[in-house]
Amino acid sequence: MRTIHIFDHALCCSTGVCGVEVDQELVIAAADIGWAKRNGATIERFNLAQQPGAFAENPVVRGFLERSGHDSLPLILVEGQVAELTQPAPAAGCCGGSKCC
Repeated sequence: MRTIHIFDHALCCSTGVCGVEVDQELVIAAADIGWAKRNGATIERFNLAQQPGAFAENPVVRGFLERSGHDSLPLILVEGQVAELTQPAPAAGCCGGSKCC
Protein backbone atom coordinates (compact mmCIF):
# COMPACT_ATOMS: atom_id res chain seq x y z
CA MET A 1 0.00 0.00 0.00
CA ARG A 2 1.18 3.53 -0.72
CA THR A 3 2.27 6.02 1.92
CA ILE A 4 0.12 9.13 2.26
CA HIS A 5 1.26 12.31 4.03
CA ILE A 6 -1.28 15.01 4.85
CA PHE A 7 0.02 18.49 5.64
CA ASP A 8 -2.77 20.36 7.44
CA HIS A 9 -3.07 24.05 8.15
CA ALA A 10 -2.62 25.15 11.77
CA LEU A 11 -5.09 23.17 13.89
CA CYS A 12 -5.73 23.28 17.63
CA CYS A 13 -4.88 19.58 17.95
CA SER A 14 -3.60 16.76 15.76
CA THR A 15 -6.95 16.23 14.01
CA GLY A 16 -8.69 19.58 14.46
CA VAL A 17 -11.66 17.73 15.95
CA CYS A 18 -11.75 19.55 19.26
CA GLY A 19 -13.13 22.68 20.83
CA VAL A 20 -16.67 24.02 20.93
CA GLU A 21 -17.31 24.57 17.22
CA VAL A 22 -15.94 21.61 15.27
CA ASP A 23 -15.58 21.86 11.49
CA GLN A 24 -17.70 19.02 10.09
CA GLU A 25 -15.24 18.51 7.21
CA LEU A 26 -12.48 17.76 9.74
CA VAL A 27 -14.75 15.23 11.47
CA ILE A 28 -15.37 13.48 8.14
CA ALA A 29 -11.66 13.60 7.25
CA ALA A 30 -10.67 12.11 10.63
CA ALA A 31 -13.22 9.31 10.19
CA ASP A 32 -12.05 8.59 6.63
CA ILE A 33 -8.39 8.55 7.70
CA GLY A 34 -9.22 6.21 10.58
CA TRP A 35 -11.08 3.87 8.22
CA ALA A 36 -8.20 3.85 5.75
CA LYS A 37 -5.67 3.10 8.50
CA ARG A 38 -7.79 0.25 9.84
CA ASN A 39 -7.81 -1.16 6.32
CA GLY A 40 -4.04 -1.12 5.92
CA ALA A 41 -3.23 2.39 4.65
CA THR A 42 -0.10 4.13 5.87
CA ILE A 43 -1.13 7.72 6.59
CA GLU A 44 0.71 10.42 8.51
CA ARG A 45 -0.75 13.84 9.29
CA PHE A 46 1.32 16.92 10.02
CA ASN A 47 -0.12 20.01 11.69
CA LEU A 48 1.50 23.35 10.81
CA ALA A 49 0.96 24.68 14.36
CA GLN A 50 2.46 21.66 16.09
CA GLN A 51 4.98 20.31 13.55
CA PRO A 52 6.35 23.23 11.51
CA GLY A 53 9.64 21.40 11.00
CA ALA A 54 7.94 18.73 8.89
CA PHE A 55 6.76 21.48 6.52
CA ALA A 56 10.14 23.22 6.36
CA GLU A 57 12.16 20.02 5.91
CA ASN A 58 10.15 18.64 2.98
CA PRO A 59 11.19 20.37 -0.28
CA VAL A 60 7.88 19.59 -2.01
CA VAL A 61 5.86 21.05 0.85
CA ARG A 62 8.18 24.01 1.28
CA GLY A 63 7.91 24.83 -2.45
CA PHE A 64 4.14 24.50 -2.35
CA LEU A 65 3.91 26.91 0.59
CA GLU A 66 6.25 29.40 -1.13
CA ARG A 67 4.06 29.35 -4.25
CA SER A 68 0.60 29.03 -2.77
CA GLY A 69 0.78 30.07 0.89
CA HIS A 70 -0.56 28.31 3.96
CA ASP A 71 -4.17 29.20 3.06
CA SER A 72 -3.90 26.56 0.31
CA LEU A 73 -3.43 23.73 2.81
CA PRO A 74 -4.12 20.89 3.26
CA LEU A 75 -1.55 19.38 0.93
CA ILE A 76 -1.61 15.65 0.31
CA LEU A 77 1.41 13.69 -0.88
CA VAL A 78 1.18 10.11 -2.10
CA GLU A 79 4.61 8.51 -2.29
CA GLY A 80 6.07 12.03 -2.15
CA GLN A 81 4.03 13.36 -5.08
CA VAL A 82 1.28 15.98 -4.80
CA ALA A 83 -2.18 14.45 -5.03
CA GLU A 84 -5.51 16.21 -5.48
CA LEU A 85 -8.71 15.22 -3.80
CA THR A 86 -11.73 15.62 -6.00
CA GLN A 87 -15.38 14.89 -5.54
CA PRO A 88 -16.82 12.30 -7.88
CA ALA A 89 -18.98 13.58 -10.73
CA PRO A 90 -22.73 13.05 -10.31
CA ALA A 91 -24.12 9.89 -11.85
CA ALA A 92 -25.43 10.23 -15.40
CA GLY A 93 -29.04 11.27 -15.46
CA CYS A 94 -29.01 12.74 -11.96
CA CYS A 95 -30.94 15.98 -11.55
CA GLY A 96 -28.80 17.14 -8.65
CA GLY A 97 -30.02 18.54 -5.40
CA SER A 98 -31.31 16.22 -2.72
CA LYS A 99 -32.96 13.66 -4.97
CA CYS A 100 -32.52 12.20 -8.43
CA CYS A 101 -35.05 11.81 -11.21
